[in-house]
Amino acid sequence: MRSNKKIHIISIGGSVMHDLAINLKKNGNYITGSDDKIYEPSKSNLLKNNLYPSKIGYYKDNITKDLDFVITGMHTKIDNIELNSAKEKDIPILSYPEFIRNFSDNKHRIIISGSHGKTTITSMIMHVLKENNIKFDFVIGGRAKGFKSNIKLSDSPIIIIEGDEYLTSPLDGQPKFLKYDHHIVLLNGIEWDHCNVFKNKKIYKKQFLDLLNKTPKGGEIIYYEKDKNNKNLIENYENEDVTIRPYSHEKTITKGKKSYILNELNKLIKINIFGKHNLQNIAGAKVVCEQLGIKEKNFYNAIRTYKLPENRLNIIYNKKIKVFRDFAHSPSKLSSTIEAVKSFYNKKLLVVYELHSSSSFNRTFLKTYKDSTINSDESMIYLSDKLVKEKKYKKPSKSDIYKYFNSKKLIYVNELKKLISLISRKKYDNYHKLFMSSGNFDGINLKEIYK
Repeated sequence: MRSNKKIHIISIGGSVMHDLAINLKKNGNYITGSDDKIYEPSKSNLLKNNLYPSKIGYYKDNITKDLDFVITGMHTKIDNIELNSAKEKDIPILSYPEFIRNFSDNKHRIIISGSHGKTTITSMIMHVLKENNIKFDFVIGGRAKGFKSNIKLSDSPIIIIEGDEYLTSPLDGQPKFLKYDHHIVLLNGIEWDHCNVFKNKKIYKKQFLDLLNKTPKGGEIIYYEKDKNNKNLIENYENEDVTIRPYSHEKTITKGKKSYILNELNKLIKINIFGKHNLQNIAGAKVVCEQLGIKEKNFYNAIRTYKLPENRLNIIYNKKIKVFRDFAHSPSKLSSTIEAVKSFYNKKLLVVYELHSSSSFNRTFLKTYKDSTINSDESMIYLSDKLVKEKKYKKPSKSDIYKYFNSKKLIYVNELKKLISLISRKKYDNYHKLFMSSGNFDGINLKEIYK
């Protein structure tokens, strides 16, 4: 796409959307945007780049006839006044994934998909490519260490895209990852998610089958072979013109409080991360990097210095007692992270898990959390009354939570002040703490509390 385009971005305040706006402006385009709510760090970043809307909200006057096109995200509602104004004026409307696809028409497109681990694997590949001085573009859902933005669009020949299965836009009910027309796709595992959109596991699983079926002649499918849903899809996949590559886990050993990969030559490669799920992520990232020309020894040299993205099993307080912050919105992510921390750090563990995503309020989905906290020593489930009121969710009862998680030793909390009081109890002084959520615990500053 040439520069000097006049583009308006509806819902500019999102983590990826505001980075897209900044990138497009730096590429020589004239950018405007609108949103009804803009939080940090988007607010500061937009202000710094003179892209913060002159007034908050959506206004018909923002859509002028001289616009080349409008970009909209999924958070834009179908009755948005600016969206309807663009339709009336016959101004082209692109969803964010459609725009990325158009921009990357001449690039080698690699999609990282799966119900979890997408951000981590994408960031691993980015780190390795950067360390090996390979030019590439990227789109990632979280902030990767060593990168100042969630998106980079340039004249690089490769683009690495975190492929989300959530819907494209209010005008398009297809998953985002079907829009990119990949050459290589990685599938890291399938666990029913977004149950507010995909009503059952069968429908959810079909989205990934559709993704695999979009792999072109000469393309590649890289998949985690120990996931039963993956195996089922691959066993029934018929296209001899597509290369299929499985992966499982990197071998590892622990010495003291340090983790090492044991490579095929029995050499130890020290890494900064731990947990079986992260060794799975490394194995997947390695296969992708090999297809992009990275030799195994160069991959391992680079992965030594890799650090997890923001809010992905980060240690936010690191003394005798450690406090971890992780992103999670599914039972398997919850249980695998608890297992990782418990096995690596031999100490009692307090787990605080926030039910935050819309799926968390679906009774059928909540049943899948059975025994997910079984390896914790103490567990708290935080379900914010403030969030319930704001989103107009139907709140599950305290007895429901005990039943769904299959645990009577859970502590159910619904107010921030009470949560702070509980986690500050003297009985937890010698516990490691693990906070997990796809939200932010009503804005609680965990670092300050534990300082």
